[in-house]
Amino acid sequence: MSHYDAIIVGGGHNGLICAAYLARAGRKVLVLERRHVVGGAAVTEEVTPGFKFSVCSYVVSLLRPHIVRELELPKHGLSILPLESAYTPTLDGPDLCRWDDAERTFREIAKHSARDAEVYPEFGPAMAQLGRFVKPVLEMAPPDPTRLSLSNLPAAMTLSRRFTQFSPPDRVRLLKLMTMSAVDLLDEWFESDLLKSPMAVSGIIGTFLGVRSPGTAYVLLHHYMGEIDGAFRAWGFARGGMGAISDAIASAAKSHGAEIRTSSGVQQCIVRNGRVVGVALDNGDELTAKVVVSGVDPHRTFLNLVGEKHLDDEFVSSIRRYKLRGSSGKVNFALDRLPEFACRPGVEHLRGDIAIGPNLDYLERAYDEAKYGQWSKRPYINVVIPSLVDPSVAPPGKHVMSCFVQYAPYHLESGPESWVGQREAWGDTVVDTLAEYIPGFRESILHRQVLTPWDLEQEFGLTEGNIFHGELSVEQLFFLRPASGFARYRTPLRGLWMCGSGTHPGGGVMGAPGYNAARELLGGRVL
Repeated sequence: MSHYDAIIVGGGHNGLICAAYLARAGRKVLVLERRHVVGGAAVTEEVTPGFKFSVCSYVVSLLRPHIVRELELPKHGLSILPLESAYTPTLDGPDLCRWDDAERTFREIAKHSARDAEVYPEFGPAMAQLGRFVKPVLEMAPPDPTRLSLSNLPAAMTLSRRFTQFSPPDRVRLLKLMTMSAVDLLDEWFESDLLKSPMAVSGIIGTFLGVRSPGTAYVLLHHYMGEIDGAFRAWGFARGGMGAISDAIASAAKSHGAEIRTSSGVQQCIVRNGRVVGVALDNGDELTAKVVVSGVDPHRTFLNLVGEKHLDDEFVSSIRRYKLRGSSGKVNFALDRLPEFACRPGVEHLRGDIAIGPNLDYLERAYDEAKYGQWSKRPYINVVIPSLVDPSVAPPGKHVMSCFVQYAPYHLESGPESWVGQREAWGDTVVDTLAEYIPGFRESILHRQVLTPWDLEQEFGLTEGNIFHGELSVEQLFFLRPASGFARYRTPLRGLWMCGSGTHPGGGVMGAPGYNAARELLGGRVL
């Protein structure tokens, strides 16, 4: 029987990053991935011949720059191509495109509001200022306010010191940000709905909330933490699709001696005398390790892999209360030509992301339907066409279109299983919505892949289809993620740790949970 220092359950990007840092420190590490390919939700797959889809996650926004440097990911094939614009089409009236050129953006916004055009350049730096408080918190093991201990002191002092360094107005703004809605925040800055709408949706990604729901302002800030080469709010495509990120991390991990096995599902953790000592695989094999590190979500970790009989009733109750509530899905298209929007023909404005959500009422109505267990008949759709900047993902003259769609609630009124019968109808709704803006869109489709929250759960192991392993709501952040007293990557069971997006600081392809868990394991001399 093989024995390891650490077994990582789940080959998503966080599990791979944790493995890479542990192996880099000389530890014997094994990564076990249930699917045939590593990456979790950050994968590239040739779903139809010649077309490579970033099946789930589709843009790079939060990947921590120091991880890219320390693991030398460019040397292992990682290349990021920046998104050059943010486009919001309309069915009537002028549309809006925000460019990477400040002057062009000023002129675009001024068509809708001269005041907004003047204020807009101040918004990014203001968010960056708040981000300077949040950014170090991303890579901190949260203090546990339920316990008085010396181990909590450094983190608590760091938070206090950083908060007092802010000016009084910024302190107020930061505190308000934790409870106000994305719309309330944007209303303090702007007046144009067409500008506020595509900005507000950053506050609802990974949540079952509407743009007017309290707490979504923080989620908006969370997405403003994206960095590429140190530039705030810089988003991009991974050349070769999102799987290229996972492949680069896996290559880095293997270069340091980590072992990675695909098609190796874990059936359960092996618990002896209150300690996790290894894992049992689906094929019956048993592997032992000093520690087991779970990269899957809290529900799957504790309720499935461990089992309630090994856990305290109060802890089990807290995990059952932990909210996942997936509310989004993906529709990927192989197209025989480049889409052309009726309100703005041409190509240049399509080299970034495209937001189908022309006003705030449109977004709120989409949420209203989801609240009552129905998918949105006119959903918010975030569209990217990666083949425009990365021709490697489609045959010559053809294109790949990736659509993130909200709202698609996991808990349909008729039950989550009913998604199987409604999958294609939901896909048709996405096509119908896009066709309103893009003449001839239906005729251009060569193939489509429809992934509902049910599919994300069944195929990718995302419980309830939640892309962040749990909602980014205020009561599930920092020292409360995934449960009070267990936010420092440790669990109630000795020998079991966590490193997935269900831990602090949450979801997105950022890698911070995997990095933080490895640092705690090594710094605490557990390994």
